[in-house]
Amino acid sequence: MKYQFLVGAALAIAAPAFAQPTQVADPYGASSISQGRYGTIERKLEAAFQKGDRSPEVLLNLAAIRLGEKRGAEARDLYKAVLDQPNTDMATLSGTAMSHELAQRGMAGAMAMID
Repeated sequence: MKYQFLVGAALAIAAPAFAQPTQVADPYGASSISQGRYGTIERKLEAAFQKGDRSPEVLLNLAAIRLGEKRGAEARDLYKAVLDQPNTDMATLSGTAMSHELAQRGMAGAMAMID
């Protein structure tokens, strides 16, 4: 089974959960995001996004940050971009999940914030 690594995504409306495989470097900042420390990792992810990186890892982590910053519409758009891509296996803090599952759960949080 192929796993993408290190993805942060809102898995519940009020309680985001972030992905991180066991004993692996954290290039997508899941641990920082889960602790609400967005600064450096947000700049890194935003730079990757601006350069055209639309990988689920970048999109889901940026969406989780936007959700944490109460920027629901931006989070929604990032989650939608994940849903427009092929569904991919992801490793999360709580096990494994598919990228579409993570995006759908995050989308629910974003939509609740917008409504």
